Amino acid sequence: MAEQTRPSSDYRELAKSFDGVAAEYDRARPSYPGELFDALERLAGRGLGGARVLDVGAGTGISTRLLAARGADVVAVEPSAGMAAQFLAASAGLGLVRGSGDALPFHDDSADFVTYAQAFHWTRPERSVPEAIRVLRPGGALATWWNVKDGGVAWVRAMGERLAAALPATYHGYGAVNEITSHLAPYDLRTEHVVLRWERRVSVDHVITDLTSRSYLAALTPEQRAPLLAVEREALLAAFPDGTVVEPYVLDLTVAVTPA
Repeated sequence: MAEQTRPSSDYRELAKSFDGVAAEYDRARPSYPGELFDALERLAGRGLGGARVLDVGAGTGISTRLLAARGADVVAVEPSAGMAAQFLAASAGLGLVRGSGDALPFHDDSADFVTYAQAFHWTRPERSVPEAIRVLRPGGALATWWNVKDGGVAWVRAMGERLAAALPATYHGYGAVNEITSHLAPYDLRTEHVVLRWERRVSVDHVITDLTSRSYLAALTPEQRAPLLAVEREALLAAFPDGTVVEPYVLDLTVAVTPA
């Protein structure tokens, strides 16, 4: 919805705000279509079934659960205590390790995939990229993706503009998310990129809950947040009088494969 993709140290501080909205995050954030994982397998040149996957910045497990459903042997990596607690509550039977992509708590050559679902922008690429390469086996794949509301749609663009004006110091979006390729360039990796489009239909209340889970709003007090959410609710109801919002998404996937 906006331009900034790489958080400064101030934005990394915003990541701590997720602890207080972990339940809202898990309930309202969008999932991912099956086409994403089809594309991931195609670009990586191997299937997820039976593959060892480290899902880094896993949050509440939205992507981890989908990777497991594809047959992956997946372990979530999550630094936040609140998000990790929600993950354990919602992802029965799946493994979780507390840690971050900047210092992965795994042995060299121990994974077939390292995945970042809507999370790579919270890392320091000068650390997280070599860490991913270190833990990947030969022919393994680092995959990053972002699921972003389509700013080419008028109501989405207007929402982003209002939030950017109201929260100039903290609002961030995901404009050119595939800028990760510049961080991959120094390494001997085969890099592929694809953009997918999809949409979901949810209630206005669902969209408001999703907004509540966004770091730039989660970091506010309830009293600060309420008037901003009221403005967005009014705008959504004006655009979707029946209360059902059609949310268009652009899903930006980059896959970098290590030499076999």
